Amino acid sequence: MPQKSKTARRKVKFFYSLKDIEENLCVKIPKDLYAVEKEYPVLVSEYYLNLINKNNIPDDPIWKQCIPDISELSDSTSDEDPQCEKKYISVPKLIHRYKDRALLLVTTRCTTQCRFCFRKRYWKQGTARQDISDNELKNAINYLKTHPEIKEVLLSGGDPLILSNSKLDYILNAVCSTGTIEVVRIASRVPVTNPARINDGFVKMLSKYDGVWVVTHFNHPNEVTHESMDACKKIISAGIPVLNQTVLLKGINDNPEVLEKLFRSLIKNKIKPHYLFHVDPVKGVKHFATGIEKGLEILRYFRKNLSSVATPHFSIDLPEGGGKVSLQASYSKDGISFESVDEKGIITYYPELK
Repeated sequence: MPQKSKTARRKVKFFYSLKDIEENLCVKIPKDLYAVEKEYPVLVSEYYLNLINKNNIPDDPIWKQCIPDISELSDSTSDEDPQCEKKYISVPKLIHRYKDRALLLVTTRCTTQCRFCFRKRYWKQGTARQDISDNELKNAINYLKTHPEIKEVLLSGGDPLILSNSKLDYILNAVCSTGTIEVVRIASRVPVTNPARINDGFVKMLSKYDGVWVVTHFNHPNEVTHESMDACKKIISAGIPVLNQTVLLKGINDNPEVLEKLFRSLIKNKIKPHYLFHVDPVKGVKHFATGIEKGLEILRYFRKNLSSVATPHFSIDLPEGGGKVSLQASYSKDGISFESVDEKGIITYYPELK
């Protein structure tokens, strides 16, 4: 059964400093983490913070996702923008990397700043929080109109659901009014970090638009609560499909049994596990990286223990903006046959039919 969080039916607050978190949880936070906070600030919703098991600190999976780690300051080799998003910005706030898809950055704000964020550069100390302006949206829409090959738009950020219902309605109406956009995906971790935001007004507004999908971001079974599932059920009940993307995080979910439990919980609630991402080589995030082989090892486990409905694509982002590629374990093409290697190292060949 999903966990029952401690903040049911309470107004969600936000914590903007380690000092506030320390006082709220009544725990002692190591002093060296305050130095990390100066470089990469803290922001956690009360709801998400209260999912932490205080008896399991600092190993608790929620703690590790939202509380600084000293390793964030020791990473001097990684890039702040390894996906080279700046290279593909066609007009401000619009990234056009793939022919038929574009990404619209509608805000740099979030309800919780996850320590593994691949756009961590947007919330570094001294960086202004910004929402897309009317003029930026207008220019983005004009670009979409002049590029009819773009059929799909992903709303991202930051987190789009930090915006008001009226602002989101305004953006969706503008995007859909182009006449060429068939699908809009809204990528949001709000169902995980602040599920009370998914209110009836939001769902009613969203259901006005055809082709809308919501992409959530559950990383661990402890995030699957009654509140988070109720939020997703509201969206699904309105006829809006919900996908999930998970990041493979060292010391948090890099265990096949943990991920199996997560993905089974999601499909039980009609949420399709879509992507399992390897951590991008982002500055300040390297300590979360498991290595690609760990992900392939987990896929091998899934082949025997998890159905295709519950198994996501294991994907990496290629260097220098090469884009996403999905990886498969133990498959290769060799001449006229395909070979498969199981967990015991036994090779099975499938002959090509002439």
